[in-house]
Amino acid sequence: MDKVDYKKAFKELYQPEATPKIIDVPAMRFIQVDGHGDPNEPGGEYQEAVEILYALSYTIKMLFKKEQAPAGYVDYVVLPLEGLWQVENNEEFDGTQKEKLYWTSMIRQPDFVDEAVFKIAVQLTRRKKPHLTLEKARLVTFTEGLCVQCMHIGSFDEEPVTLEKMKHFTENNNFVFDLSEERQHHEIYLSDPRKGSSSNMKTVLRYPVRALCSEN
Repeated sequence: MDKVDYKKAFKELYQPEATPKIIDVPAMRFIQVDGHGDPNEPGGEYQEAVEILYALSYTIKMLFKKEQAPAGYVDYVVLPLEGLWQVENNEEFDGTQKEKLYWTSMIRQPDFVDEAVFKIAVQLTRRKKPHLTLEKARLVTFTEGLCVQCMHIGSFDEEPVTLEKMKHFTENNNFVFDLSEERQHHEIYLSDPRKGSSSNMKTVLRYPVRALCSEN
């Protein structure tokens, strides 16, 4: 059985162009971990969240190499790390005040991953990595809906330039940004910041929008 690479199978979600586009994002299943504060803090809350997500995701992937696979199982490439970001009062995203950030770090899971599979993965991961606070993790179905999306190429600190381009595109096409507690700034990390130059990093940027009502 060939492995499914979701980044290639769903290019509209993971390989957008460097020009903004409106997209209706479908429901998907994720393991998520919430947190607050600077994601760059060594040994901090965000670093543990990322370790939890990858530990559970790879445990699930390897689980059915030995165990009987559930209905709907496919072999697959583990998906990239993603993040939902917001600041207090649902203001426009500002990554320069990192200590004030609230975030949800997450990795998408194939549809066959249900609560039973997730529970097994937590049990197995706890045996291998008892230092991780696995109680922070949850399995959710997340529907993002209408968004504007664009590929950002460069460092994270240069994102405001791409976000401004997305905002102009949104306004020129009769939409507005639509941030709320439920709808947040979204990033998908296609590059490992530890490898290569930051100028070549690829990050999918996604912002919730809503259509403006047409005047009669």
